[in-house]
Amino acid sequence: MKVGLVSLGCPKNLVDSEVMLGLAQEAGHELTSDVAAAEVLVVNTCAFIDRAKQESIDAILEMAEHKKGGACQRLIVTGCLAERYRDELRREIPEIDTTLGTGDVPDIVRAIGGLGTPTGVAPLTLYRAPGVPHGAADAPAARARTELPDYLYDAETPRRLATPRHYAYAKIAEGCDYKCAFCIIPTLRGHYRSRSAESIVREARRLAERGVRELLLISQDTTFYGIDRQECGALARLLRELNTVDGLEWIRLLYLYPTTIDDETLAAMAECDKVCKYIDLPLQHASNPVLKRMKRPGTRHGYDRLLAHIRARVPGVALRTTFIVGFPGETDADVADLVGFVEDHQFDHVGVFTYSHEEGTSAFALPDDVPAGAKAARRREVMARQKRIVRARHRARIGRRERLMVDGPASEHELVLKGRLPSQAPDIDACVYLTECDPSRHAPGDLLDVEIVGGRGYDLVARPVL
Repeated sequence: MKVGLVSLGCPKNLVDSEVMLGLAQEAGHELTSDVAAAEVLVVNTCAFIDRAKQESIDAILEMAEHKKGGACQRLIVTGCLAERYRDELRREIPEIDTTLGTGDVPDIVRAIGGLGTPTGVAPLTLYRAPGVPHGAADAPAARARTELPDYLYDAETPRRLATPRHYAYAKIAEGCDYKCAFCIIPTLRGHYRSRSAESIVREARRLAERGVRELLLISQDTTFYGIDRQECGALARLLRELNTVDGLEWIRLLYLYPTTIDDETLAAMAECDKVCKYIDLPLQHASNPVLKRMKRPGTRHGYDRLLAHIRARVPGVALRTTFIVGFPGETDADVADLVGFVEDHQFDHVGVFTYSHEEGTSAFALPDDVPAGAKAARRREVMARQKRIVRARHRARIGRRERLMVDGPASEHELVLKGRLPSQAPDIDACVYLTECDPSRHAPGDLLDVEIVGGRGYDLVARPVL
């Protein structure tokens, strides 16, 4: 069969998509990026917040159109939305032939062959009521689950990379044991379970042999790695082992947690030349009352101390964080505390989300009492402060020499390259535009010495050092 796949959501979901593609290819199926030509279409969905659910539903409905007189014979829906609303999706979108949850990744080959769960029920109108455009309806109520997913891929599992050739993600663990009030992930992904270091290093070597130069380590909480296996210092040891893998140039950690960062990990980051001095630390808020209602194990004072400690142990570290505004009960004073926190710590990268009231979370029992307009305004306030910080930081970097990894030509101009510094992760952070160069001389993954010459919004502008 000719198989096409649409992957939505985070890099962790992307790895699942790559595994499904690898399994399909190993089984003899042909992969295609042309959805109109695909005989089987797979939509790997996200269901973290309302906007992600809506995007997933829209993608499913768009792919379902290809079953009406097109090449598509089967439509398979996988991932977090399928895990959360498995029965409802099959009931309410009759074009779906099979749903596979987050623990059903290995079943993709059976599903492609028509051996999955059939729809077998009459359609309802929740998603497409008469006169209502696609994507305008509400999501269904969450389905009760009696079992949690427990799937975890390993180094022997086939993968067809969907990232550019020079970087790839490695999921070092799956699941989460925290009970944050706003988050449905533990229900969708199961308990935390680490892969063995031997499996991860073996996978890293194979990726490096395929041309991968930057390896991004991901999980729901990367600094929890090994703790579930009672392995003290496991992440630091893993970083030191990966630092010896030939071909890798950069190793980057994403999704760290403030209560599980230890000195051994910070020491490995400071001492290993391939490990990027980059910490992605989603703090979610800085007001103590909000953190308590969020069920986050941290305080403003604790975060202040932690960030100072990180900067002392890893000189020159780049800090990225994300916040949620509009959580139930959040006041203007709480937002002022958050803005002051951002100003105090001068983060390199900040992302701000507006709170999404999700059934299945403990916060759903709280009143969603911050109006949507206020949530949006609070987000703009925090991001406006961060933009001023970034502008000042850019001015301070002019004239500085940095190491840059080339990502490829800029879409805006054929004579400009795009790249990243060790302080910039792909897809989520800003980038560097490289001018005064010959793009034909530089391939994605090349490392260059550059001089920062200016800023462009959140992005930087640089030129090669000759």
